[in-house]
Amino acid sequence: MNPETPQFYLNVPDTWEAMLRACEGARDCIDLEQYIFEEDTIGNRFVEVLRKKAREGIKVRVLCDAVGSWFLLTSRLPWLMRKDGIEVRFVNVVSPWRVRKIFSWFFRDHRKILIVDKEVGFTGSSGISDVMQNWRDTNIQVQSGIVAEMQATFNDMWAQAAEKKIMRRIRKGRDYARGFQFVTNSPRFRKRFLYNAIVDALRNARSYAHLTTPYFVPDRRLVRVLKLAVQRGVEVKIILPKEVVEPLVGYAVHTFYESMLRAGVKIFEYQKGFMHAKTIVIDDEWATAGSFNLDSLSFVYNYEANIVSTDQNFVQSLKSHFIEDLSNCEEVLLDSWLRRPFTQKVVEFFIRPFRRFL
Repeated sequence: MNPETPQFYLNVPDTWEAMLRACEGARDCIDLEQYIFEEDTIGNRFVEVLRKKAREGIKVRVLCDAVGSWFLLTSRLPWLMRKDGIEVRFVNVVSPWRVRKIFSWFFRDHRKILIVDKEVGFTGSSGISDVMQNWRDTNIQVQSGIVAEMQATFNDMWAQAAEKKIMRRIRKGRDYARGFQFVTNSPRFRKRFLYNAIVDALRNARSYAHLTTPYFVPDRRLVRVLKLAVQRGVEVKIILPKEVVEPLVGYAVHTFYESMLRAGVKIFEYQKGFMHAKTIVIDDEWATAGSFNLDSLSFVYNYEANIVSTDQNFVQSLKSHFIEDLSNCEEVLLDSWLRRPFTQKVVEFFIRPFRRFL
């Protein structure tokens, strides 16, 4: 792989295999940060490889979110990993009785990062869970200067997990050769770098904006920016999943359909399983992909990280993925949407007050 050319993985098992190969080839160190790391078939494969490399003398650090990786946290695996010399930390640990409470899902580390030997980096939207093996995701492997920023971002969160100062530090990202940045988002108003970068890019859109997200629960600012883009003549298309894995969030997403469609935004529902990719492409000039959903949890409450780039190979690759995904979508038309079942409209009505927390 050319060090300046990102490698994309749109199939989750292919992503896992590439990550495992990279770990197997590690000569010095492995740093893994995950929101969801399950104690299941794929999770155990990762644990086995990491334990093996640690026994070979490789420095291995594993950083997981305490709620997203709850079953890993409460299993024997962290003890076994530490026994082999792996350093394991969990972000924002909560009391057991809170894990199933709605407020435990705020201030989570939702990022997905793997760095091997400080030279190879992986990031994107896939966690480590058997449930995800048939999902449509977008993950990226890089071997350029941006890996240094990924490493620094991991190190910051690693320190926070030890210090238990969950609101402490976050990085904006720096420009690297050929227009790559690793941009983060934090649960602090002045640290919402990724959110602001996306809003600014949409404000400057002239021709088109193609968005793919599993969860579309925008705030008023993003709604306004999208509507103004359409008024300027920008073609705004959004791919969302037809399949729903979080019914409550699914209803919240549907509450935005009518206003978006009336404004001229085109909505497409992906038909081949669950669409979990999180990408945006604008005007053949700007693109981003990573862990960031277009919902309040990502905007305000959780830690996120995306690659943002003006590199033409990166932009055109994500554009081609979007076009290919459109062939597996059905467009949602306003007339048919208005005829949806009355019971669905009632549920959407009652979910509206809670959208800002989803």
